[in-house]
Amino acid sequence: MLRAYIREDNRLAPTDFDPTAVTPIGSAVWYSLIDPTREEDKFVESCLGIDIPTRREMQDIEPSARLYSEAGAEFMTITALIEDESGQVVKSPITFVLRNDQLVTVRYADPKPFRLYERLVSRPTTGEIGGERVMIGLLESFIDRLAQLLENTGDGIDQISREVFGNKSTKPTRKTRDLQSLIEQIGKKGDVLTLARESLVSISRLVSYHQSAGSEDQRAVRERKQELKVLQRDAAALSDHATFLSDKITFLLDATLGLINLEQNQIIKIFSVAAVVFLPPTLVASVYGMNFHIMPELDWPFGYPFALGLMILSALVPFLYFKRSGWL
Repeated sequence: MLRAYIREDNRLAPTDFDPTAVTPIGSAVWYSLIDPTREEDKFVESCLGIDIPTRREMQDIEPSARLYSEAGAEFMTITALIEDESGQVVKSPITFVLRNDQLVTVRYADPKPFRLYERLVSRPTTGEIGGERVMIGLLESFIDRLAQLLENTGDGIDQISREVFGNKSTKPTRKTRDLQSLIEQIGKKGDVLTLARESLVSISRLVSYHQSAGSEDQRAVRERKQELKVLQRDAAALSDHATFLSDKITFLLDATLGLINLEQNQIIKIFSVAAVVFLPPTLVASVYGMNFHIMPELDWPFGYPFALGLMILSALVPFLYFKRSGWL
């Protein structure tokens, strides 16, 4: 789908591309390509005199392939985070093409920052709206979204921390199951943080590249330079915060695994103590189970109670010793 935004007074008016109709979108400020067809790609290429990158080219991880200039245009690709149908956070590349203050965005997903900014630019505003300003506004929306994502992830990590160190379950098996469930949650939070850091790094690289590749006139615009610096500072600050949360995730994972180890050791210790406690009675029973002809105890009137008492006593002595030593 192709949607072009044309400047009307102090706002941008969206216009959907219709190949059968004559539409005045050849000089639009912003061309928004969403899962475009080849016909829509060719139309934008004819309007701006550039080649629109393919989906495979957008997914290339090489920095030289993600940030480059060609035919007087800047081609910049970031890694954006979106939620799939199951609610999981996944990454998707988005390409910004800036030429003569006209912007082209190419994407194969529908991130929430785009929807929010599309509604924003349709409202009247003060000042001139160009392609570069639209790109900066979109990047600001992405950073705001990432900040919200990191805040929610941090709250989730705090909740996991309380569950890890405040587990009141008295049954070892149940407590171990709870900790295993927490490990799965920790893993999901760690994946989200990895994707968020990757997205922030790509945005920071885009801003740095745009600042270095801009023309002298663009560098002279103090307001734009300040906005780009703020973007870069915000991306760096959020990246540092994501690193802090990743370190906390690592600590919680180590702590959870340690607690599971302790629970498993406790179970093994109980079995070991039980084996030692029942070893002396087994020895007594084995002695009086021998089939020798001469065994004086067999003729005693109280031989059977004596053997039972001896077995009970031999079991109580090690049990009380372990209890007094704090092993139970």
